[in-house]
Amino acid sequence: MVQKISCQIAGKELTLETGRIARQANGAILAQYGGSVVLATVCASANSIEGLDYVPLTVDYNEKYYAAGKIPGGFIKRESRPKDKEILVSRLIDRPMRPLFDKAFGREIQVIPTTISTDQVNPPDILSIIASSAAVHISDIPFNGPIAGVRICQVSGELIVNPSYEEIEKSTMEIVVAGTREGITMVEGGAVEVSEDLMVEALEKAHAMIIELCSFQEKLR
Repeated sequence: MVQKISCQIAGKELTLETGRIARQANGAILAQYGGSVVLATVCASANSIEGLDYVPLTVDYNEKYYAAGKIPGGFIKRESRPKDKEILVSRLIDRPMRPLFDKAFGREIQVIPTTISTDQVNPPDILSIIASSAAVHISDIPFNGPIAGVRICQVSGELIVNPSYEEIEKSTMEIVVAGTREGITMVEGGAVEVSEDLMVEALEKAHAMIIELCSFQEKLR
């Protein structure tokens, strides 16, 4: 049975859908924001390993050339090892999610977000954080989530939520914030000497959006 919900984020529609694709996974979410689409799946192994003192979690973010309507050419005809961008986005997803899994669960967990379409306007990395969290949250895997991620940029003195690539290029501050309803767990980014007050305002705005996105995932669950 297909379940689908939508909401408006920064003037654009965010859609989360489950039950249509990857139905054999423990959890799967097809997420769309603007013209960017991400399929996030989560699977857990059938057997548990006793005595683990860590969470055997693997996050493998993928961006395929076909998502932008391109085919690898030149000397390399196939897509090879993960690109630096894919590794960094995988870490953005891993860091806020890993502490929320129970070590006692003891099963290998794979979270695989794949960008299957991009409009080259809306970055799919933030969408992948939301889709990955939602996929785990609706699954049968013990998870003390959900989490959500938001990108905040300052452009011409104004704070913008989830900006486009063009707005990111013009920005004097860019931060990616992730967290739960209770608080912020990760901040990453850079700025051109902005004030402390502006940074605090950006973090507060980001957390308000994170709370909204977490409630959105709870609604789907």
